[in-house]
Amino acid sequence: MIISPGAGFRVLSSISTGGGGIKSGASSLRRFTIACTAGPNTLRPSPPPDRVLSAHLEEMPARFAPRRVLVLSKITRYEFEKQKYPDLSEEELAVLLAKKGSNLKKLKDLNDFHKDQARKVVQCFSERDIEAQMVNRYEYGPEVIDWADAIFTAGGDGTFLLGASKVKSNSKPLIGINTDPRRSEGYLCLAKPDSADFSKSLDKLLKGQFKWFYRQRIRIELSGPNAMDAPVELHEQQLELSEHRFADYPLHDESLQKGDADGTATPGEVESPTRILPERALNEVFIGESLSSRVSYYEVSVDDGPSAKQKSSGVTVCTGTGSTSWSFNINKLTQQAAASLIGLIRDTSLLPVPSDEDYVEHVTKKFNEQLIFDPSDTRMVYTVRDPVSNSTYSTANPRGFAQRVHLKSRCYDAALVIDGGPSYKFNEGSEATLSIHPDDALLTVQLE
Repeated sequence: MIISPGAGFRVLSSISTGGGGIKSGASSLRRFTIACTAGPNTLRPSPPPDRVLSAHLEEMPARFAPRRVLVLSKITRYEFEKQKYPDLSEEELAVLLAKKGSNLKKLKDLNDFHKDQARKVVQCFSERDIEAQMVNRYEYGPEVIDWADAIFTAGGDGTFLLGASKVKSNSKPLIGINTDPRRSEGYLCLAKPDSADFSKSLDKLLKGQFKWFYRQRIRIELSGPNAMDAPVELHEQQLELSEHRFADYPLHDESLQKGDADGTATPGEVESPTRILPERALNEVFIGESLSSRVSYYEVSVDDGPSAKQKSSGVTVCTGTGSTSWSFNINKLTQQAAASLIGLIRDTSLLPVPSDEDYVEHVTKKFNEQLIFDPSDTRMVYTVRDPVSNSTYSTANPRGFAQRVHLKSRCYDAALVIDGGPSYKFNEGSEATLSIHPDDALLTVQLE
């Protein structure tokens, strides 16, 4: 089947992934069951091909000929501080920021540099007779997204994540431009040299010198008494100087007290509202208490398996894209820990295990490499942060692959946060189902 994401595009959605792979238009999920018996659920760096959409979609013609493009520009730190303290003059703001260790003039210089780079991006399109419109985060929504044949983000990874969160179609390209390669890595954006010389990169795109690339995203189905509430945008929350996200809400909503003491519903109780959240998570979803010092209490089920009550510092569920980000840093092995383990193995097994620095570094690197998996993989990885393990609560596998993760909150002041941005209330009675659907994949490119 051929679909047209916009003028000048022809994208093949029929993708062969080997035996039992995803077929054209399939929205159902393939099951991957995690063994919850003896032994850890080891993550492997190269999952079998029948679980992976080809990262470089060779079947798709490398043709890029948009008539209209949208450029999403980041909010700079200078703009952020000006919005945060609207009543202060430049001089007063400079004094305030100096007390915090920041230099207003430097922030303004960086702001001006970014604005200049963003204008140059728009100019590149205009010079090639491509209509371009630049918007910021507050102007970015369905209307302008539908207007564009392709979307470019001008900023860094945070701007790319914002752009990705609201793109629903898996046939509308999203391409990131790192507007300050000197100070930002921009892992999700075009490579630093390609971002620095965007005019040349745009010519490569128009000449078809690229490969299409799919990044899978997480779909979240939310139910419960607050399922229909609007999220708190953490960026805007910072502007409001709000310390505790949902502190104004009581511990137990009256609607939750209709059930039995153990939280089960009473006969005839009205079913809680359910909806699929409008955002898709490109990196990860975090679920847990808003205050990091408070233990998160919930029930979790992986791939329709048995539900287990857990206490921890919260749960993250990431994609292959997110496996290099927060999830990686939660799970990575340090050389200090590796050296201790190697020492224990050598002392208890009496085997001639090397213990020199090179070997410790090698073991550490090999362990950490297997935490990363392909962005096009249709599986997620869940991680239970700091699980509480005792006679009442246990976590056999605090990390593993999954196609479906279901959580039921028993928390007091919890949140479900998507890519560090939209934060949904997730207190007692709320439930969330996280899953990967190929229809939600994000289309992007890799230049040759």
